[in-house]
Amino acid sequence: QVQLVESGGGLVQAGGSLRLSCAASGRAFAVDAMGWFRQAPGKEREFVASISWSAGTRRYADSTKGRFTISRDNARNTVSLQMNSLENADTAIYYCAAAPDIATILAPAYWGQGTQVTVSS
Repeated sequence: QVQLVESGGGLVQAGGSLRLSCAASGRAFAVDAMGWFRQAPGKEREFVASISWSAGTRRYADSTKGRFTISRDNARNTVSLQMNSLENADTAIYYCAAAPDIATILAPAYWGQGTQVTVSS
């Protein structure tokens, strides 16, 4: 299978920044799209951002567009999420996800274990 391991979560003050990273291993050759989802306390999991490995096409949720940037590192087979101007509403467990194609990234085939991001006032 495909293994996804997130890192980079933590506690940050509002207005600060964090950079999350997700490393893919195993059958990573089957993955062409990766992205990030998040789940806040008492909320359903929601889409944050995605990127196509082959085309580099990026997509962002309206709530994060302009503040978050998703990027890829082909050499390390990783995807990162640079989060700037963090808000209290960004507090959530952030999950890395992967799919065979960007068209199916909203219903990912693979998930990471999640990393906690907490934004304090």
